[in-house]
Amino acid sequence: MPRIALLQMTSGIDPDANARAIADAITVAAGEGAAMLFTPEMSGLLDRDRKRAARSIHRENDTPALAAARNAASKAGVWVSLGSLAVRTDGERWANRAYVIGPDGDIAARYDKIHMFDVDLATGESWRESNAYAPGDEVVTIEDTPVGRLGLSICYDIRFPALYEALARERCDALSIPAAFTVPTGKAHWHVLQRARAIEASAFVIAAAQAGEHEDGRHTYGHSLVVDPWGEVLLDMGDTRSGLGYVDFDLSRIGEARRQVPSLENRREIPSQAQP
Repeated sequence: MPRIALLQMTSGIDPDANARAIADAITVAAGEGAAMLFTPEMSGLLDRDRKRAARSIHRENDTPALAAARNAASKAGVWVSLGSLAVRTDGERWANRAYVIGPDGDIAARYDKIHMFDVDLATGESWRESNAYAPGDEVVTIEDTPVGRLGLSICYDIRFPALYEALARERCDALSIPAAFTVPTGKAHWHVLQRARAIEASAFVIAAAQAGEHEDGRHTYGHSLVVDPWGEVLLDMGDTRSGLGYVDFDLSRIGEARRQVPSLENRREIPSQAQP
């Protein structure tokens, strides 16, 4: 029964400090018997001042959090799922990119967030992620992790069921949904959406989150979660504290859920409505 760790963070504007926090967490989690660590969206830098942030966003090979995670993973011999990092690309906009790192420190998978958070909230908050980040266009899974086949997604992706239907068709055993959810949207929808994605895919959901008040002035919802394939919440880390949480994975729950409700087998293509 593999043990996983979730790192709930209050990431700030200093990428080196965030990198040290990730590396320290990998070491501690490995010492507690975790085979894999999951971190939130924007683990390496959380700064809504994009002019200031631009000075700290680099290409992949020069990104402090990625280098620190790879080094710590190889020393500890554990897997790491970096929820996402901001990285420079060949284009004008950055990428909001997730990484899975193997126990040898090599990058085993990359996923660029597909859905951009472009919204105006009733609280007056306005977010235009697409102004700075280019959306990805590829569904990504990786086999043979400690949690089986892992499907990758990031934060706002959770509101788009078609992505998770695609991951379910790949028979993912677990879905990673790291986030930096706002407090209003978190209170309204975080738990119900995470449970729904787990139930629909008959898979575990692992959702490491940002939490609390950040240096750039934003507040994030927290509540890092692990949900089992039946929709039961196995871990909820609360709304403010940063630190590590652990879950021992019973992978037999996947088969049990799929036998009881074989929705993946019963799925049919829905025809498009005919145009008049």
